[in-house]
Amino acid sequence: MTKIKICGIKTLTDALAAIQAGADYLGFNFYPKSVRFVEKSACAEIASVLQGEHPQIKLVGVFVNASAEEIQATMEACGLSLAQLHGDESVEMLKRLNGKAFKAFRGIPESVDEFARNQPPAFLLDASVKGVYGGSGVTTDWDKAAELANKYPFFLAGGLTPENVAEAICRVKPWGVDVASGVESAPGKKDAEKMASFVREVKSVEIGK
Repeated sequence: MTKIKICGIKTLTDALAAIQAGADYLGFNFYPKSVRFVEKSACAEIASVLQGEHPQIKLVGVFVNASAEEIQATMEACGLSLAQLHGDESVEMLKRLNGKAFKAFRGIPESVDEFARNQPPAFLLDASVKGVYGGSGVTTDWDKAAELANKYPFFLAGGLTPENVAEAICRVKPWGVDVASGVESAPGKKDAEKMASFVREVKSVEIGK
């Protein structure tokens, strides 16, 4: 079954609603310029509850051009499973994080081989929007993404909503899907009904993996 990541969680209420809806991964955004930015202390409080009540849920920190030291400190403080590198990070940065990070590409890259992790998620594909690091609501090139899905288990992001995620899965056949703005009632504010609808649509698709 396709993995589901709901990104841009800012409150415990939203985290619990996402889990109740059926999310497998929750994303916490540590990029200060994002409307979904969450303070490290707030994330740590949320994570402490989730680790006790829902230890099966993977917690992911989203970082944009942060230092390896900052990322590692935040992951430790918040008990995060993975770091999503959504900026212009190098292969060396991934290596420094010892397999606990995956690259997010804005647009379809010419080559992903050197960045791809050897376990899922290999990476994340997002739409390319100038000056925007995720959460733009713009869709990715699904045809090109489908070509990569034949080789890599990755998260498909970019403009996914309850209305189009089933089609996206059928066309791309990704390992997982990632949503932020598509399940919000306002920028940065999650909508429980939209999250539940999104998950239902994902689970309604059988892609024969």
